[in-house]
Amino acid sequence: MIIVAGYLTVDPNERDRFLQSCVEVVRLARESEGCEDFAIDADLLDARRVNVYERWTSEAQLHAFRRSGPDSEQQTAILDADVRDFDASERAGG
Repeated sequence: MIIVAGYLTVDPNERDRFLQSCVEVVRLARESEGCEDFAIDADLLDARRVNVYERWTSEAQLHAFRRSGPDSEQQTAILDADVRDFDASERAGG
């Protein structure tokens, strides 16, 4: 299992618009093969922060979805990002 977690930084005056632009991305991700969970949410304390959480069955399925990537408007709205992938696969004998 692959977990993707972190946050994006956006202009606080544009955060609601950014989140609205992500609705379709979340829907498409959740319908994608291998997606177990996918969320993009406003942070409760920092108006610039958008939290990201994804859980995928495999790295191949994650990468297949990512090929679509954010559209140019979404990419432009992201001022900074700290989002990382973690391999949370159960290991035999561990």
